[in-house]
Amino acid sequence: MATEEPNNSMLDKVNILFVDDDPNVLNGLRRMLRSLRSEWDFDFCDCGEEALRLLDRSSYDVVVSDMRMPGMNGAQLLEEVRLRQPKAARIILSGHCDEETALKSVGPVHQYLSKPCDAGVLKNTITRACALRGLLEDDSIKEVVSRIECLPSLPSLYFELMDELASETCSFGKVEKVIRKDPAMAAKILQLVNSAFFGVRRRITDPSEAIGMLGFQTIKALVLSVHIFCKFDSSMLPDFSIESLWNRAVSVAVAARDIANAETGDKCIADDAFMSGILHDVGKLILAQYVTDKYTEVLRLVRTERLAELQAEQRILNTTHAELGAYLLALWGLPDSIVEAIMFHHRPGASADLKFSPLTAVHVADALFPNSETSDSGDSGVSTVADDVIRDSESQVDLEYLARLGLDGRLTKWRDICHSIYEEAA
Repeated sequence: MATEEPNNSMLDKVNILFVDDDPNVLNGLRRMLRSLRSEWDFDFCDCGEEALRLLDRSSYDVVVSDMRMPGMNGAQLLEEVRLRQPKAARIILSGHCDEETALKSVGPVHQYLSKPCDAGVLKNTITRACALRGLLEDDSIKEVVSRIECLPSLPSLYFELMDELASETCSFGKVEKVIRKDPAMAAKILQLVNSAFFGVRRRITDPSEAIGMLGFQTIKALVLSVHIFCKFDSSMLPDFSIESLWNRAVSVAVAARDIANAETGDKCIADDAFMSGILHDVGKLILAQYVTDKYTEVLRLVRTERLAELQAEQRILNTTHAELGAYLLALWGLPDSIVEAIMFHHRPGASADLKFSPLTAVHVADALFPNSETSDSGDSGVSTVADDVIRDSESQVDLEYLARLGLDGRLTKWRDICHSIYEEAA
């Protein structure tokens, strides 16, 4: 992932704990990772009980565990890690395990790698999981985000899915349709299908494809038995509308996809742009559901002091919703292109990428597409209002970034795309 220059906290050595009951595996890891001693500090142990003793004495950035171990299995150990050292990235590195045990690991595990694991894959996974840790300076917020097992869904869609799965006439097509409509559900499905947990050998960014690969019975087990989805509790923050958040996310996603298609004609880039648009504001959902007190203060500053939302977030949280969302989805192992688009969608110039990417499409779509509070047409015609609000939003576009990419002359065409989508949505 191409990112800005890391700060000092991002340059500290990474502390990693490896747990496996097979001494040959541990010896193999020691040999395989010897060249990384200048970057990483390692501890190795052969059972969950010893791992807990080490956790009581030392702090770890990453814990990598086998799944099938006598006494305490990997899922049970990583659940303890989640409670004791929630900031640590939790990774399963294991061979075959039975479906019931594997499903139980979905909650406490951030990522799942299969044995035998190439040194490059292991290093890349750990590096990605730790890459953004320096962004969240508030340890309490970092702990909250690392503990998250699912993003809350629109209550209406959550209950629609539960009713559908309980129905005697339940069908795969209906379940797929509900999950596709909800960004939180889509994010969780992408986390699972992009891990080695389900044996997929290539990255997946389309929720429909992910759902098809997991299969109906697996989806049903994950939802009903493992509870991988949860509903948003609107009573915690009455002034926050998850419906407005997701409605705008869909509009930005459609605009980003259409901009990417117009610019590249590349389906992969367009799909990544769409999914990045869907997920670009998940950090706001994290704040609303899991950091409610501080987000209440953010919204108060926006309302009473007329601060821009990013300024208010930075003042109260010392970070922004963009960085929060990127941090979680990087932990979950979502593709780099999506994580980068989410992280930099307000400040694309901080990215080192010098070509059109999903980030470009999402930044422009998010900047040009009006927020819901500015989109009330009153007595004016929709087309006139679309012209006004999109023109007003152009000041949010990073023209220096577009010029660096040689794309500043494309803004008029992209504005027309957003205009068309805005009119349709209105």
